[in-house]
Amino acid sequence: MDVFGEALKDQFIKPPAETLWVHNSYDEPEEMPVDIYFRNENEMPELELKALDLCRGKVLDVGAGVGSHALILQKRGINVCGMDISAAAVSIMKQRGLKQAIEGNILTYRLPEGSSKYDTLLFMMNGIGLTGSVAGLKSFLQEVKKLINKDGQLVFDSSDLSYLYLEIPFPEKGYFGEVSFRYEYKSLKGNWFKWIYVDQQTLTELATQTGWHTDIIFEDDSDQYLARLTLA
Repeated sequence: MDVFGEALKDQFIKPPAETLWVHNSYDEPEEMPVDIYFRNENEMPELELKALDLCRGKVLDVGAGVGSHALILQKRGINVCGMDISAAAVSIMKQRGLKQAIEGNILTYRLPEGSSKYDTLLFMMNGIGLTGSVAGLKSFLQEVKKLINKDGQLVFDSSDLSYLYLEIPFPEKGYFGEVSFRYEYKSLKGNWFKWIYVDQQTLTELATQTGWHTDIIFEDDSDQYLARLTLA
């Protein structure tokens, strides 16, 4: 069930949506304001604006939500397509005026026959986390080369979750940035899904192992950073 999509539809059709709860594997559930996905350029933080400025060529906005970032790029004249696993999100993207939008999972996506590769793959709001684990991220960095041109780039933000464990016990097993989430909206609860927040050192090591060069473009004061990966 697309619990997240239900919240997006309510926010789009009859705002404001009710509270969207995000359950996690490390602490109490948190409220996620649904209107954050409908922000305009003036409402976006510096990190996201810098990410948009990096985008060039043919762009795939992965996990595009309702298309807020892709719409800005489209307005700038960039050839951009929004991708999301939520059919509701894709429908809203199109209704908001995004010319290219596809429903899909980047982990299994293949280029249509005759389609050119991308110059930029953009993942905003910790979108690279959909790879789920250190092993998943490493595998993705290897496989995604099939989708981008030789001078292409991956642009994404992530976070170092070390700060979480100042107040709660450090995980006994696995990488500390591997967590799980589930959405709850109204009386609906979605399935648990895995997510990863990767610190800069681990990212750089994984990138090097899979043939990528890492540039850290920006860091904010909340342990978030913006990375740009190019083929080594």
